[in-house]
Amino acid sequence: MKEKILLVFCTVNNESEAKHISHTIITKKLAACCTFIPGAISLYRWHSKVEESREILLLIKTSQKNYDQLEKEIKMLHSYEVPEIIAVNIEAASAAYVDWLLETMETAG
Repeated sequence: MKEKILLVFCTVNNESEAKHISHTIITKKLAACCTFIPGAISLYRWHSKVEESREILLLIKTSQKNYDQLEKEIKMLHSYEVPEIIAVNIEAASAAYVDWLLETMETAG
């Protein structure tokens, strides 16, 4: 691959927040695509208490060069004090998809 691409996992509180974050980062060309996976249930410890939440998982496709700006944007838009933002390198993907993804974000920033 010519440039590293990432899959970013981000859980959000509801569909409205998912749409707002996704629309903003795609409009700013920080991501090429966001996929919503509703119905996620998260169990976690927060302030010494075990919590359970229904969330939407966002799968955000982006490039390594956009990551820092993408993370800042998500943090500004997100309703959580500490949002989940986890990036994983994509080791292999179809060449046509990678080309589309990178072309989509060409003039980011």
